Amino acid sequence: MFRSIGEQIETVFRHDPAAKSGLEVLLCYPGVHAILLHRLSHAVCGKGFHLLARLISHFARWLTGIEIHPGAQIGRRFFIDHGMGVVIGETAVVGDDVVLYQGVTLGGTGHDKGKRHPTIGDHVVIGSGAKVLGNIKIGDWVKVGAGSVVVRPVPEHSTVVGVPGRVVAVKGVRVEHPEWEMLEHGELPDPVGQTLASLNERVALLEAEIHSRARDEEPRDSLQTMTGG
Repeated sequence: MFRSIGEQIETVFRHDPAAKSGLEVLLCYPGVHAILLHRLSHAVCGKGFHLLARLISHFARWLTGIEIHPGAQIGRRFFIDHGMGVVIGETAVVGDDVVLYQGVTLGGTGHDKGKRHPTIGDHVVIGSGAKVLGNIKIGDWVKVGAGSVVVRPVPEHSTVVGVPGRVVAVKGVRVEHPEWEMLEHGELPDPVGQTLASLNERVALLEAEIHSRARDEEPRDSLQTMTGG
């Protein structure tokens, strides 16, 4: 337990430059409280004490605003930044070195039994307000942009943005802006905006071509009028 606490504090220092001391992290970081209480509730759930496990997770939700079902499997060095509104479902599986921002949902779809929540690989970063829904696999080193809704599997080393989520960069394809590698939310690509901009450029070219042809035809019409044609 003490090793887990120490590792969690180190994880916060690695990801959050605002952290000033270990005591501050331990007392004032709701993400740390939620993760440590989940470790406890998950262990209790594994012993078969399901009601007690749910009571612990319910207390953690009341204390932190973060809801993690006792059945969820969470890897090491998991970091929840701020965390208010984060929801992680019962059959979700989260790998090592994963970062979630506030408002993220790892949710299920439908009422089927069995695996119905996502599996998140290692070294994944999921931005504020993003929703990852259903029994899908998110590969290692994936970045999910803020506000995205991901409902399909995502390959490793990808960047996903939009509603529904679209892969805009994959390993082997040059990333246009290096800032995306660190998931700078203000620098994420906008595939819808890029498409609209491309359409606007095409419309402008077509309009210019139409006006050019109209100007070319005007002298011919004038000549026909003068000759009585």
